[in-house]
Amino acid sequence: MNLGLDLSDGAARVVIVNEHAQVLARAEHPLGAGSVSQAAAAAMRRALAGAGDVQRGAVALTHPGEAMPAELEAAFRELLPGTPSPAAVGAGLAAVVAEGWCGAARGLANVVALSAGEHVTAGIVLNGKPWHGSHGLAGSVAWLSLNPVEREDYRRFGGFEADVSASGIVRRTVWRIKAGDSSVVAQQNGGDLSRITIDQVLQGARANDGVCLSVIRDTAKYIGMALSNLAATLDPEVMVLGGLIATSGDMLLEGIRLECGRRLGPAQAERLRIVLSPLGHDAAAIGAARLASEPQ
Repeated sequence: MNLGLDLSDGAARVVIVNEHAQVLARAEHPLGAGSVSQAAAAAMRRALAGAGDVQRGAVALTHPGEAMPAELEAAFRELLPGTPSPAAVGAGLAAVVAEGWCGAARGLANVVALSAGEHVTAGIVLNGKPWHGSHGLAGSVAWLSLNPVEREDYRRFGGFEADVSASGIVRRTVWRIKAGDSSVVAQQNGGDLSRITIDQVLQGARANDGVCLSVIRDTAKYIGMALSNLAATLDPEVMVLGGLIATSGDMLLEGIRLECGRRLGPAQAERLRIVLSPLGHDAAAIGAARLASEPQ
């Protein structure tokens, strides 16, 4: 059995998985309380209490090429004594490996997985193998450029992440309200725009609030544009969408497919499949567990 830890999206998420891709235990702990290593250790302890002997582990970190924090490696040594040092992998790469192993891309050789949440991540499999790039930075989709206008948040987070991460969606909603548009989410918070959350924006869109609907439609457009760029470059068999894109697929998927398809050549648009991940928030953790067995 292997342990996979995902630290890419606001919580320390842990799964323990066997060789048949069965999740035998899972746990999570919010990252906001204490240090990252403390949150990770708390989640690992709960997961390990519900599973047997674990042979190895790996950690999915937000950014491709990100180094393992020393205190996190120390937590692994304490909780998994006698196991090899945990591998550090990008969350996007871990997610695409999970989709190929037990998710929406089983048996496929050319796959892109893209997820949005606190951050925007992606992973690529080409010819059946995870693609790391020349410097281990492949899949850094947060920095895709979709807008010729320069903004300060683009330089901080990357253009794509600044627009479609959870905080980016909220930020665009706040801008619309400050520009004079009326929205139920402002009223829900007594006019305190700093208290608006991504869940409120999504609920507002489902309730046909005009501002929220417009922001979510623009989000689908941005994601579709990004997918068309990736598809035109990589020609995958399938593109798998996770995170808040998957949980909000009822509002986003049709618009994403439409926007992506209209920006591709007909031959490619007809062949490309865009689907939602069935793995929920476990995808990166499952992929990390799978990659723990791979030589680094």
